Amino acid sequence: FYFAVWAPNATAVSVIGEFNGWKKELHPLFVRLDHSGIWEGFIPNIPKGTLYKYHISGFEGVETVKADPYARYAELRPGTASVTWQFEKDWQDGDWMAHRKKHNSLHAPWSVYEVHLASWMRPEKQNEGRYNSYIQLAEKLVPYVKAMGFTHVEFMPVMEYPYDGSWGYQGAGYFAATSRFGLPEELMYLIETLHQNGIGVILDWVPSHFPADAHGLYKFDGTHTYEYADMRKGYHPDWNSYIFNYNRAEVRSFLVSSAHFWLKYYHVDGLRVDAVSSMIRLDFSRAEGEWEPNELGGHENLEAISFLQTLNEIIYREFPDVQTIAEEASDRPGITAPVKKDGLGFGMKWMMGWMHDTFKYFKLDAGKRLLAQDVFSFSIMYAFDERFMLPLSHDEVVHGKSPMIYKMPGNEWEKFANLRLLYSCMYTHPGAKLLFMGNEFGQTSEWNYQSELDWELLQYDCHNLLQECVRDLNHIYAHEPALYEHQFDPKGFEWVALDHRYEGVMAYKRKGRHRADDLLIVINVSNKNYHDWAMQVKGKLHWKEIFNSNHTKYWGTGECLNEHIAINYIDRKKKICEIILNIPAFTAMIFR
Repeated sequence: FYFAVWAPNATAVSVIGEFNGWKKELHPLFVRLDHSGIWEGFIPNIPKGTLYKYHISGFEGVETVKADPYARYAELRPGTASVTWQFEKDWQDGDWMAHRKKHNSLHAPWSVYEVHLASWMRPEKQNEGRYNSYIQLAEKLVPYVKAMGFTHVEFMPVMEYPYDGSWGYQGAGYFAATSRFGLPEELMYLIETLHQNGIGVILDWVPSHFPADAHGLYKFDGTHTYEYADMRKGYHPDWNSYIFNYNRAEVRSFLVSSAHFWLKYYHVDGLRVDAVSSMIRLDFSRAEGEWEPNELGGHENLEAISFLQTLNEIIYREFPDVQTIAEEASDRPGITAPVKKDGLGFGMKWMMGWMHDTFKYFKLDAGKRLLAQDVFSFSIMYAFDERFMLPLSHDEVVHGKSPMIYKMPGNEWEKFANLRLLYSCMYTHPGAKLLFMGNEFGQTSEWNYQSELDWELLQYDCHNLLQECVRDLNHIYAHEPALYEHQFDPKGFEWVALDHRYEGVMAYKRKGRHRADDLLIVINVSNKNYHDWAMQVKGKLHWKEIFNSNHTKYWGTGECLNEHIAINYIDRKKKICEIILNIPAFTAMIFR
């Protein structure tokens, strides 16, 4: 095996491992003469699967023992060694790869199922120490995602990480698939199986910070190698972690190489870049005096912005059929704008404002909602400023925030009716969609990374039929062009009725490339049923109800369905008509 490591301030580096009794004297590396700071060497007769680390004699005599930052595999925690590895994979997803430009297009449906592999389902519910392997997940997770109609999955970080409680967001192996669930090729098999079933794969990727574990990147050669030396920029107070030095070419190369690696060798279809706000703001979670302005006197980290621009330019040049997605909550414009227009160049950005306003609105009881219509409708004011993904993610069902079902007001039936209504609004709102695992069936406890989802809830109709509702919404979203063709374009949305705030009724159209595909969405956020409601609509003279969240098949009452719609023609030539509707309480309806 050939070994190479960047340790610019080291005075000596050697490879230690099982093969030499972990003795630093036996296999020294030699520094390149090009002043790159790279130490390298070839050690023969080391088999694949051998544990190793680097012993580094560093600055001012400091000695450290580090895992290989570029290792492709790592020892199962609590072990921290790297593992010699060469990929042996004959990919069988050629059809997906040949056509994924269509599936991953910004004009395609994006319904993303966010998954934490360790806690989606356990092989034994009572044994918290056991996980499903990548192979078992291919057998169990893939059929479920396909049956539910999600177009993509997003895996919370699968890059090796030491602490389970970080959920993967404090990683130590930027090139190593976590050994918790099996071998690297077995993760490839899981991704391949998803592709064979028409499902794209997004990975969470964390270039924003890393932990201080002794075997990791922190003070790699005894100095601040990967992180900023100035802790006003280099330390993250919220997460007790360290921030990459985006001004250093070697660090930028390390991160870009990591992103490129997962896209190339694991065939992933996108990267969701974590904590972008913390990267681009020097004052993120810092009080006055705890941060230093940039060279222009502002609060933006210009080096991080430059890095993200370079990252996206390289990814879209090398992999034009994938997407990058920013988890970003600041008010900085242009996150998804092209780099040439001073944007960051992401494909999509999480719409955190929509999520916060939606929760704020739906937590209100029916009476108070009537006075807060502007909270509900406000997101459309900026829905097309960026290319947004609507996230109902893991972050919203932990740390005392309560599960989705208990964010809803009212009795049990009203909670489920409101959650069906919320999901219906999400699926018909402009933008891509993301739903965290368990949300689809109304998990009644907060997410716990140490156990599996409460699958036994599916024996109860209220949960089972909510799951059916989400399945149907996924199907409608994926098969109705009006919901995705112009999901990032203002011509894909039109308000139809927004002047009935005291009745709680609103209506809007979603529009595709062809008028015949237009959909009418009518929602009632109040607790009252309305009969014979007259609504004027233009564009089409015939409307049919294709979805009603109050249907009995979703645990609704079945009242006020619209099997036959009376139509009064106002102007046939201009295609203006009046439709007479029944509108149930806490309900969304879709008409085609």
